[in-house]
Amino acid sequence: MTDHPRRGGVLRLYGPGSMDHVDPASSFFMLSGQIIRLFTRQLFAYPPIKGLRDWRDLNPVADVATEIPTTDNGGVSADRLTYTVRLRPGVRWDTTPEREVTATDFVRGFKRMANPVLRSGAIHYFTSTLVGMQEFCDAYTAAIPNNPTPADLAQFQNTHEITGITALDDTTLRFRLLRPATDFIHILATAFTSPAPVEYDTFLPDSDDFRRGVRSCGPYRLTEYVHGEMLHMEPNPAWRQDADPVRHQHLDGVHVTMDRAATPADVGRKIRSGEADLSWASPVTEPYDINPDDPADNLGYAVNPYLAFNMVSPNAGGAVTKLGVRQAIAYAVNKTAMIKIFDDLAAGTVMWTAHTAIPPGNYGYRDYDPYPTPGDSGDPERARALLVEAGYGEGLELTVVHRDMDANPEVAQQLATDLGKIGINLRLVGLGHAEHYPHLQNPANARAGTWDIAVAAWTPDWFGDNGRAFLQPMFQTNAVHGTGNYGCYSNPEVDRMIDHALSITDPDAASAAWHEVDAAIMRDAAIVPVLVHAPTIPHLRGTRVRNAIAMPTVDRWFDLANLWLAESH
Repeated sequence: MTDHPRRGGVLRLYGPGSMDHVDPASSFFMLSGQIIRLFTRQLFAYPPIKGLRDWRDLNPVADVATEIPTTDNGGVSADRLTYTVRLRPGVRWDTTPEREVTATDFVRGFKRMANPVLRSGAIHYFTSTLVGMQEFCDAYTAAIPNNPTPADLAQFQNTHEITGITALDDTTLRFRLLRPATDFIHILATAFTSPAPVEYDTFLPDSDDFRRGVRSCGPYRLTEYVHGEMLHMEPNPAWRQDADPVRHQHLDGVHVTMDRAATPADVGRKIRSGEADLSWASPVTEPYDINPDDPADNLGYAVNPYLAFNMVSPNAGGAVTKLGVRQAIAYAVNKTAMIKIFDDLAAGTVMWTAHTAIPPGNYGYRDYDPYPTPGDSGDPERARALLVEAGYGEGLELTVVHRDMDANPEVAQQLATDLGKIGINLRLVGLGHAEHYPHLQNPANARAGTWDIAVAAWTPDWFGDNGRAFLQPMFQTNAVHGTGNYGCYSNPEVDRMIDHALSITDPDAASAAWHEVDAAIMRDAAIVPVLVHAPTIPHLRGTRVRNAIAMPTVDRWFDLANLWLAESH
């Protein structure tokens, strides 16, 4: 029996797709978070919690930091505008020779996320919170030419400072905030804030050179990566258990086989036959009879899928830039039919129809439906009338992009059926798992009209006090490569309302303010929320796998940093 942790074995994952980015400064795909969690660390991190049922239990703990700063321990100033964080000793890079992770490495990490080549999709978390971060981003963008070299980026970063982030010495960081932020520790627990060694000055963000040269301060290190095909990790010899309170090193390695053609049924067969241990990027269709975990009752839900509109598309006379067209599409969608698609794909997944930008269980959620239809099955008559009123009585053709795996092709086909009823003909474009979100994160593609509607999903970066975790990255003005605002939605009044909500420290008042932002976004029909999904899914596990704990902060996937494998017989 292996009821207790043991060292040994290579964990094998199998499925379609790839990471969006290996570079933690740029990655925004929760699936990628499984791997990033293994090779990098943050000041604070989320521990795995068995049987998690309430977001109030899901809080960051000290990771590279020695403790959570508070006013009582002197880490937070009386006005809550200055945070002082001390680093624990023994956290090392896998360099030759090994080298301690320093406060300067964390400062470099913050600077890298602001790069204009592939900027962090959640940059607004930081520009709206840290003194000088917006100014640093603006100056960075202005100073860097098109097609910059790594030396161009390093030159800027090494000669400019973010005034709100200071390395007081090798082991002490000071953060200065624009305003009190009750969610600041959560923000610092995101992978974007990972430290960056000086070696990264020689790489463009998330380039092939970066992926070959990525350094590890976590329990495993990336030894091979072929985008869309495979990745392999081995134990990091520089890692020490006594310097890592969150992760373990139970495995001899982690190997991911990425098979773009793999279906959920294929993945299930591989796991049940013992050829793979866990799924990668795909749910399985078989019943989850070996998984005892029930979905959590009181955790925030993800919106998956939703329809993002390209607000800068030139297609069909800029049709989707017109409110009436977007509202027509909102009324046309048969959300109940979408549920059946997912039910047929993955029994046991908890979901229901979505109506708001903030889904249930998240900060600022209110139960209302701005575009109601009978039984959530669509209202073609009302939708058709809106389309005629918008000037498209003769119909139009739009392009929909979607991932070409799991339920996404069926969702796109159902959307084509729904919109066909009101005179909109859809051209369906399936993109590989590794291409879909990077394509959407590049505003140049939106401006070129490569898509009008995108089938997308969003999981919050943290739970609990997380009003901004949907509305800032998805809707605040941001048309820089790497954005989470895929359709380049921009409404100055919404930007102002977001800024106002961020300034409120009273929980009830802040929740009400975030709801008002949600309502404004839905009046604009900036997206069509389709379904909400539970934050944990009991994915199929191979018979060797022990201690597989679902992590809501990596979109329901398992925490690979704490599981182990039973001996094979």
